[in-house]
Formats: sequence, structure tokens, C-alpha cells
Amino acid sequence: MKRFFAVLLGAVVLCAGCSSSSGSEEAIAKYGSDTLKLYNWGEYMGENLISDFEDEFGVNVIVEYFDSNEMMYTKLQAGDSYDVLVPSDYMIERLMNEGMLQKLDHSKLPNLKNLVPDLTQLDYDPGNEYSAPYFWGSVGIVYNQNTVPTDLIEEQGWEILRNTDYAGDIYMYDSERDSFMVAFKALGYSMNTEDEAEIEEAYQWLRELNDTMEPAYVTDEVIDNMMNGNKSLAVVYSGDATVILEENPDMRFYMPAEGTNIWSDAMVIPANAENPALAHEFINYVLTYDASYANSEYVGYASSNQEVLEDMSSEGGLYADNEAYLPRMGYEKDEIFHDNQVLKEKLAELWIKVKAEQ
Repeated sequence: MKRFFAVLLGAVVLCAGCSSSSGSEEAIAKYGSDTLKLYNWGEYMGENLISDFEDEFGVNVIVEYFDSNEMMYTKLQAGDSYDVLVPSDYMIERLMNEGMLQKLDHSKLPNLKNLVPDLTQLDYDPGNEYSAPYFWGSVGIVYNQNTVPTDLIEEQGWEILRNTDYAGDIYMYDSERDSFMVAFKALGYSMNTEDEAEIEEAYQWLRELNDTMEPAYVTDEVIDNMMNGNKSLAVVYSGDATVILEENPDMRFYMPAEGTNIWSDAMVIPANAENPALAHEFINYVLTYDASYANSEYVGYASSNQEVLEDMSSEGGLYADNEAYLPRMGYEKDEIFHDNQVLKEKLAELWIKVKAEQ
């Protein structure tokens, strides 16, 4: 899933809080190694997560960053070895189906009990056999309440993005998956549809939006732009929306009644991981209250830890008054993406055509 802040791709943090020789010896005796290799999204961890883990367990952590699930997948296919990855739901499903992950040993992960209940029975990995949720969220519309009436956006839902009163005043996220999700949901279809007629109708929906609305296609820059009130409407991930709403009180967040994407990113252990014992220790640590709280506070996305989620979003909590922080749970029209390479390639081809008409 998309993250805010620019990512220094391939950047490596070596020995951020190098352990002492005695700590290192103890770690090797306990885990078989004192070094963990982590592959994660950029700017997706609390500032002290890695150093605190190193200090507590007497180990070293090597961190590398990716900016897309596909980039991460390509490196795995090339034979690169990591101990912990943090991919998104549909990519986890793909890795599972291709035998590229190992099952988690729940006896080494007592903190799985801390998970938000909704995250323990996800379609792609019921029972968390292979994955431990890290962050989760949704996709919705950030809008300026001074220029877009709340009752209007509630009435029109995703169709507000084709309301010509706002032509030239919207940001669309530059992603075929997310843009086609918007179109499918606006038309009342599943975002995982394989029906050719529905795909064609969604394509035409996006073409019309492109032709009549003159949208600006953006990625990370949507955050600063909406903070500054540069446009009235934007398709935004919930964690980014949380940050926008914190900085600009004129902005609000809405998840249309037609449904949206509820996504999750989760920690997994690759089949070729060299240090699975230490990987389990790290996953279990991230699921603690303190680590989860610090992560969520820094990034703005919803914690997978139930207690943290409640404390963050309840009265007096850091994001108590921020309607973007807490994802919508149990809504029947919301969906997760499933791995479907044929559909993905089709949508990518059509998305190029949509943007070529700008």
C-alpha cells in the first residue's frame, strides 16, 4: 500500500544500534544468528523501532526499502534473501500460492492475541497461518468542506469525482488498481471482477472522468497539496488522509457507501529466510503495545494491535477526532484485492490508454 514521504530506494541501515559482543553471543546462541534482514516500505516504522529492538535483544538489523509490491517480488524471484517482509494482501496471496513463504510458528508469537479481531480472518490468510498484520486501512475521498458540501458527497459517493462543478479541482491517485477500484465501486461492481463487460464499463467511466474533469494524477504529492488546500477533492489512502486532516482542519474524509478497498500490509517470513527464529522474535515484538503505538503515531495508519487502535481512536486518543484513522469494519460492500495477474495486466493496459488521452 502507498506510504507518505519519499523513499530512498534500496537504502540500507546497517547496525543502527550495534549490539555488544556479549549480547551478540547470547543472540547467536538463542537464535542461531545476531542479524535480521528486514525488507519494508520506506518511512513505515516508528523512529526508534529498529534501535529499540536491537538494544533489547542484542542483535543487528539490516533494513532495505521498496516502493511497490512488484519491486519486492522481483527481488525475491531473483533469489534475494530476507528474514521479514511487509507486503500487501494481494501480494501475500501470490507469495503463498507460489510457495515463497513459510508458515508462522504461533507458539513463538504469543502477541498474535493482540491483533484486531477483524484481522485474524482475512480472506487471503484466515487464521494468520502465513502473515501477521502490520498496518491496515482504506481508500476514500479527502474533500474541502468549504467547497464540497458533506450532504452532496454523501449523496453522490464516488460519482462526485465526475461532478463537473469540480472540473480541474480533483486529484486522482496514479494507480490502475485504485482508479479502477473507484470505477468498479461507482458502478456497483466488485473490484475483483473478471467480467469483460464490467471492465469495459469501468474503462469508459474513467475515460469520461479524464475527459470532463481534467484530473491531476498524483502519488505522494497529494499529501502536501491537500494540506495546502490546492484542490477540493482527492482520492487518498486513509493513513495519508489522517495526516492531511491533522494539518488542515478544512479537510474531511469520506468512504463512499458504494464500498471501497480495505487493505492490509502484513509481516511474513520468506521460504528462503536465513534466520526464521529471529524473524519470529521481531514479528512478536512489533505486535507489542509500545512498538505498535509508536509505529501508528509516526506513520498515521491504523494499528493492527486492538488496544492501540482503541486508545488512538477513542475519546482523548491521539486520533480521536480524526475520521480517517479508523478503517470501516464489517461493511459488506468493502473488499480486499485478490491476486489476479491476468486482471492486473488488463487494467494496467487500459490505464495507460486512459492517461494517454489527457
